[in-house]
Parts: sequence; structure tokens; C-alpha cells
Amino acid sequence: MTYAVVRGEPEKYYLTTPCQSSVNCLTHILVSCEFLPARIPKGIMGSEPGPVQIVTVCKDDHSFALDTEALEKVLLAPHVRDKHVVVLSVAGAFRKGKSFILDFMLRYMYRKDRREDWLGQDNEPLTGFKWRGGSEPETTGIQLWSEVFLVEKSNGKQVAVLLMDTQGAFDNQSTVKDCATIFALSTMTSSMQIYNLSQNIQEDDLQQLQLFTEYGRLAMDEIFLKPFQSLMFLIRDWSFPYEYKYGPEGGKHFLEKRLQVKESQHKELQSVREHIYSCFTSISCYLLPHPGLKVATSPAFKGQLSDVSKDFKEELHKLIPKLLSPENLAEKEINGTKVTCRGLVEFFKAYIKIYQGEDLPHPKSMLMATAEANNLAAVAAAKDQYYKNMEKVCGGDLPYVNPDSLEEKHRFFLQDSLHLFSSTKKMGGKEFCDHYQDQLEAELVEMWQSLIKHNESKNVFSAFRTPAVLFVLVCFLYVLSGLLLFIGLATIAFVLDCLLGLAMVAMISWAFIRYSGKYRGLGGAIDQTAGYILENATLVLNQSRTEVAERKKCH
Repeated sequence: MTYAVVRGEPEKYYLTTPCQSSVNCLTHILVSCEFLPARIPKGIMGSEPGPVQIVTVCKDDHSFALDTEALEKVLLAPHVRDKHVVVLSVAGAFRKGKSFILDFMLRYMYRKDRREDWLGQDNEPLTGFKWRGGSEPETTGIQLWSEVFLVEKSNGKQVAVLLMDTQGAFDNQSTVKDCATIFALSTMTSSMQIYNLSQNIQEDDLQQLQLFTEYGRLAMDEIFLKPFQSLMFLIRDWSFPYEYKYGPEGGKHFLEKRLQVKESQHKELQSVREHIYSCFTSISCYLLPHPGLKVATSPAFKGQLSDVSKDFKEELHKLIPKLLSPENLAEKEINGTKVTCRGLVEFFKAYIKIYQGEDLPHPKSMLMATAEANNLAAVAAAKDQYYKNMEKVCGGDLPYVNPDSLEEKHRFFLQDSLHLFSSTKKMGGKEFCDHYQDQLEAELVEMWQSLIKHNESKNVFSAFRTPAVLFVLVCFLYVLSGLLLFIGLATIAFVLDCLLGLAMVAMISWAFIRYSGKYRGLGGAIDQTAGYILENATLVLNQSRTEVAERKKCH
């Protein structure tokens, strides 16, 4: 069988019959074609290798779904399912060329036997993961290349190499949660995360990396080692080769300076850098030049090398083999254990369930997070002022305060605290701040109820209300039982004697509970019963007084 590809065209031609027409056809095709290696990529006779969507983002409710069938079709193929897996993922902001660089990785994997000539011809279009020029995003969710490449390492062991493309962060349709989830999922499941940046490493790039990796770390239950493996900062369009030269060496020195932790730095800047170092086992950087004006501005650019700058091609020729050479391919590990393709499927299933649930906090934009912290600080200051003022009235060892007087003070200090909150400059707009004012009012009312109980506990008569009620009840039942026994109602008198005994047991139990601190539930029930008896007795007495007063008026 002869296999040829027309350069620039997707059609494949198979010539199996040695007839004259076939020879003529082949002669015609060879004018503008090149022979690929003898190995035909898997799936060509059935279906072409291509990008497979495994994680999708619903635009309506911004939820995530895992296409388990598509994932298993890629990773559970018989020849790879039990191989240790190497996952290379590219992530970063949208429209920065992530799919573009991945397609050169694909070209290398299919042509690595050609060594120096793997980049191909000058007029050959770039195919693989879907990409295009322009300002609108192309990739959504997470995609895998359908063919898993088997690479033999120096120890003779084969590993499965998987290439992963991710949705660009911070487009006009994705929330912060969408971006954080996609980045976290790709970082959690990859052995090499390539953080694709443009021109420089800015402080906001590091802060976003900190947010995204922390969001991924929260989803991992137990972490005994650093949670993630390798991170490479891939700086595109690097314009300062006179300071740090292109490639890994210049990138190393540049990254050391950018991630350096100094005592003179603000704590916030130190924290970001320490967090990044604590998350990855290895961190590197590669500086790539600008690919050329035609690449950036021409709508006709299809990836042909003739339009790419010489410097970019030279660095690309070094970068891709560096990433994909057998000695540099690190198998995916989780908690120190190497993961197979079969195991990676299960990790994808487990992680997507976590991000579909509500167990994790929702990451917020910098404005929302700052506004929330700002409003919470104002709430805390207002609560603190109210508490301190009320402490001066009824707190600590201060004596019991009349309830009416205490309520008057409460109203005054409540308004004072609400005024402090409203007069504090806050971010987020009126509706956002009103939500926190409602929260403040609810918390102040709750604090007021606690102060009422604290004040009541200082009332000596209130403290002895339960034993007083029970003592009066015992005396009343004793006298009434004697009267009923005197007039011959022995049965009713016996019932009252039983109630009298119960009241005495309750009084003794209450005393024991107050002394020992045990059985507090029973003590509370006795207090409630005593309160109920007192309330109803007071109600009956008041009604009797009212009836007597009305009769006197009538007479």
C-alpha cells in the first residue's frame, strides 16, 4: 500500500492497484506531496484523529459536564488503558495561541522520526486542534487529541502521551468560576501545565494563577505532597532578548527574578510567590519571540511556515522536542502514585462531580472579592461599636438594668451603629451594600437578644423564680389537699398529694441541676413549666381583679 498526503489538502490517497491509471495518478500527486512515515496513524482507516470534547460548559447556567463516553473512547483503548499516562496541557487567556502551539506538538509527534525536518515544508498549513486568527474565542471547555501516542523511554518502558487543549480564560462569556474551574481541572489532571502568557509575566497573571491553583487544591481531599507537578511559563511575543535571551536559559533567569521573594516586598506579593512554589514540584519558563506580523494580522494565514519569522521557527524547533522528548516526559502522579489511562478516567469523573456540586466556594472577581471584604469590615466595625457601648450599660459585673431603660439605650446605640456603617465608604454599589446592612441589622438584633438574657440573669428575683413558684405551689397544694380531706373528698385530696409530691421532686431536682450543671435539658423543662404556671396564675389573678373592679363600678 502507498500512502501520500497532498500538502495543504485534507484528502488522503491510498494506491493499492498497480495499474497504469494509478501510476499516472501517483506521478501527478507527487508534484506537490510528501510521503509520511511508513506508520499510518491509528484510526485513519476508520476515523481520522482529531480533537475530542470531553468537558463542556453550559452557557445558560455556567455548569460543567463531562462526556464520559468520549473520554473512555480515548483512554480505555486496549493498547493504552494500562499504560502510565503523560498529560501535556496548555492553558491561559483566550486568543493567545494555545491551540496553535499544540498543533506543532502534534506535528512533532507524528513526524518525530524525521528529526530535524519535522516542522515540514514552508507552504504546509497547520492542522490539528481547531484554531483561527481574529479576536473571537475558538476553543470551549476541555479537548483531548483522540490519538494517544505511545513513547518508549530510555528504560524500555512505554508511556501514553496525551495532549490537552483548554478554553481561554477571561473571554466575554465566561465567569471567574468558569475560568477557575477549567484551569484547575486541567492542572489537576496534567503532568505538565503550560501557562501560556503574552509578552511578560505581570502581577495579575501570578494572582490569577494563585486563585486557579488554590481552587484546584481545595477540590483535592488529601494532599501529602505538592498537589501539582510541572508548570511551564510559556512567554509568547517576548520583546526583550537583549535582557533575557530567547529559550529556556533566558526564561530561567527571568523567572527567578519574577518569582523572587524579598523581605522588602509587601506581604501580599510574598504570599503569591510562596503559594506558587508550594503548589508545583517543578517550575520553568521559556521565552518565545513574536511569530511575525503576517501571523498576527493576515486573515489568510493558515499556519504556513513561510509567513512565520525565522527566530520563532528556530525557537519552536528547540521548544517542542524539549517538551516531548522521552527523557523529559513525566508520568502523571497523584499523591506520589503514577496514574494509568484507566485511572485518569476515574479522576476526571471524581473531579467533575466536585465542581458540579456546591461544596467549594465560588471564586469571585477582584472587584467582588474586594467589595465583599470592604463591606464585611464595615459590618464588623459597626457591630464592635454597638457591643462596646452596650457593655458599658449592662455588661460584665454591672448590676441589673431596668428592661425599659435598657431598651431605650439599645435603640440609641443601634441607630448609632447603623449610621457608622452607612457613613463608611464602601465598594459594590447600593444594592450590594444594602444586603450587608440587612445582615448587620439581623446580627445586632441577635446580639440584643443575648444581652437581654444576660441582663435577666442578674435579676436576683428572676434567678429564684422557679424555686419560688414551686414552693408556693407545694404550699397551695398542701393546704388545698387538707381542706378537701376535711370535707370528705379523700380521692381528690389524694390526687393533689401526688401533684404535691411531684412538685417537691421537681424543686429538689432543680436545685441539684443548678448545683451540678448536669441534665440541663431537664432543668430547662422545669424552668419552662414554672414560667407557664406563673404566667397563667398571674393572668387568672388579673382577670379576677378586673371582674371585682367592674362589679364595684356597677354597685
